[in-house]
Amino acid sequence: MKLGMPSRLRHSLPLMLWIGVCAASTGFATLAMPVTSSLLSRTACGAEPNAEPLDGRFATVLDMPRYEQAHWGLLFVDATTGETLYALNADKLFIPASVTKCFSVAAALDALGADHRFETPVRMRGMKDADGTLRGDLILVASGDLTMGGRTLPDGSIAFHDNDHTYANGARETRLTAVDPLAGLDELARQIATAGIRRVTGDLLVDDRLFDKAEGSGSGPGRITPIQINDNLIDFTITPDAPGKPAKVEWRPRSVALQVETRFETVAKGGSLVTWIRDLGHGRLHVHGQIPAEHPPVVRVHEVADAASHARSLMMEALERHGIQVDAAKLADNRPEALPPSDQVAALPKVASLVSPPFSENARLILKVSHNLHASTLPLLVATKHGQRTLADGLRRQGEFLTRAGLDTAKLSFAGGAGGARADHVTPRGTVQLLRHMRGRPDFAAYRRAMPVLGIDGTLATSVAADSPARGQIQAKTGTLSWDNLLSGGSLLTSKALAGYLTTKGGREVVFAAFVNNVPLRDGLDSRAVGRDLGRICELMLEATP
Repeated sequence: MKLGMPSRLRHSLPLMLWIGVCAASTGFATLAMPVTSSLLSRTACGAEPNAEPLDGRFATVLDMPRYEQAHWGLLFVDATTGETLYALNADKLFIPASVTKCFSVAAALDALGADHRFETPVRMRGMKDADGTLRGDLILVASGDLTMGGRTLPDGSIAFHDNDHTYANGARETRLTAVDPLAGLDELARQIATAGIRRVTGDLLVDDRLFDKAEGSGSGPGRITPIQINDNLIDFTITPDAPGKPAKVEWRPRSVALQVETRFETVAKGGSLVTWIRDLGHGRLHVHGQIPAEHPPVVRVHEVADAASHARSLMMEALERHGIQVDAAKLADNRPEALPPSDQVAALPKVASLVSPPFSENARLILKVSHNLHASTLPLLVATKHGQRTLADGLRRQGEFLTRAGLDTAKLSFAGGAGGARADHVTPRGTVQLLRHMRGRPDFAAYRRAMPVLGIDGTLATSVAADSPARGQIQAKTGTLSWDNLLSGGSLLTSKALAGYLTTKGGREVVFAAFVNNVPLRDGLDSRAVGRDLGRICELMLEATP
């Protein structure tokens, strides 16, 4: 398959995400356009009377010709008093794109707790001889740990780069984190060796029955499973050589279960970058294409077909690195049919355990980089907290949380946790209600800390110049969703979104939600320009609010 993300899957790509407010080289754009009757007619039915002084300011953005066919939804309120500072179509439904993650992360914090830690045990079935031979099996029990030690830094935090590797197929600036993605499996193997096991005559089994497997609702890895090693991806780093010479192709994690054939050419400087990965089946991948000379290294990713079998092979190799022999074949598939019932597994002796960082760190990763796979997993983790197994179970539990938070769930619709499902729709008012509710919770510090900070990190890192007055004043979740227009070319930006917290120069905190839906991207217009317009609205609010 060609490694180029179709636009229908771009709703959280770092290059496409509103990332922002504007290109770092230009700062906020200065816009000047007269107020028109079309804006006044909208605000007459959608804006509260006290918002009128802002109508003329916002008209410079809302009445631009590019938005003639679009739909705007805006709500800015005082975080403390609830006073409406500006509203436009605040009770209409809009496609939220990745702003959906504000809801799924909030529900998971409520169900699991900010301090929740995933524990992934390895249990043994059989008897261990005095010489360290286990006459039986080892069972790795998947717990839903989203990173499995593969991003954990020495201080216990979870590592990320602003452009996450899960979106590498649609971005050129992706960097891999420095943490070994197999660090968690190596830690388990170390503990097993410390427990005195030197040989396993049976098999290594991965128990991934925690919840029913499902499909994700966003770009990036699509299969939601209880076991995730390196987001169930193979990372390829392609580095050019001199023109005419083969490019260097490296990948991680390495495994004997994966055979990679490469044919990647370095072409003249300024040439086209073309990358393909073909899955030949049975663990064989063919990576080929071309990269221009002097081009920065490029990261591309490939999702493994069977997460449990992939994890099994990687764990077998970790055991081997720690001097433990397993008689079963490394290249064999995982055998779920060989597992005893779950209650019997839970009663088996534990020989190792991997404990994750607190869930607040997972929340931070999800919101900072807009991590679709992990966000899609959250409703299933909420379901398991209540002894249930399905995505529908988890979303119903999320609805119960939102009801307790004071939201009218009859005016919301979700079909996933990441923001790419067709049914995902919210109102600006419902979004602001959630954000205000979170301010009153004891876990609010973790929730707000997880949001990207304008001009500082995450999907907002490079959105403004260093001297922008808005830099550091906005903590918000971004969202972008677009689809190919096969009729006339280009694409339709079905959603550009931003929601979060804004602090004025006077220290006043404003909670806001801003959506624009259905913007045709043509005549050179792209989603980043629409993002800059959303940012301009936020700057106008900053300028107008003491």
